[in-house]
Amino acid sequence: MTPVDVITGDSPLILAMPHSGLFVPENIFARFNDVGRELSDTDWHIDRLYDGLLHGVTMVRANFHRYVVDPNRDPSGVSLYPGKNTTGLCPRIDFDNTPIYRENQEPNAAEIEQRRITYHSPYHAALKAQIARVKSIHGLAVLYDCHSIRSQVPYLFEGALPDFNIGTNHGQTCAPVIQNSVAKSCAKAAGYSYVENGRFKGGWTTRHYGRPDDGVHAIQMELAQINYMDERAPWIYAPRRADNLRAVLKTILTTLETRILKGDIT
Repeated sequence: MTPVDVITGDSPLILAMPHSGLFVPENIFARFNDVGRELSDTDWHIDRLYDGLLHGVTMVRANFHRYVVDPNRDPSGVSLYPGKNTTGLCPRIDFDNTPIYRENQEPNAAEIEQRRITYHSPYHAALKAQIARVKSIHGLAVLYDCHSIRSQVPYLFEGALPDFNIGTNHGQTCAPVIQNSVAKSCAKAAGYSYVENGRFKGGWTTRHYGRPDDGVHAIQMELAQINYMDERAPWIYAPRRADNLRAVLKTILTTLETRILKGDIT
């Protein structure tokens, strides 16, 4: 198993998918309890949801599961959301605050570091390489970080999550025109709700790579899974709901790419 799959294209957009992978090494999976083995906190079907929406887009997808190591967390282990409930670099609990390991089977510091080297680092090396390549073609690169989560997760947030959750760390990770373009596309999508920099303001990927002054822009899109799948095991993809959502996502991506190619973003 290679840690990351890369599909290269000539678009100025890069789709990053850090949480859709399902691979867990046997020696780790054997230490999970029944909750951990469900792999519930996967960004289920994200690759299928975005597949074919934008011709020529580059895609960087992690193949390993976030329970092995989370590629959207700071490699130092520092929390992205101080004071709020979250999961760590090598999660010990799931999104419901339930342990995922059997008793006394959690990774120690040395193992966490080895997982970072084996999985986290190659994913980001690939992402960094594609950002550099795309920037060399267009003079800039726009990283669109693809995520999804159950619409209701009381441990992480109150109530129901909006359908589209745009994160730019309060506008720091991309030019205003990028955030505005995505937000306007969401606002025009009948029957859907959206928020900008709500509970999810962008993870480590968005915050680490988003350097607008250097020509690298990053934006995170967190989708409520209820709009394209069943939010319980076996996590079945719902084609009718998904097709409606895919139409909106296609508008978001094509509109954004058009603005980039027109020179609206410098």
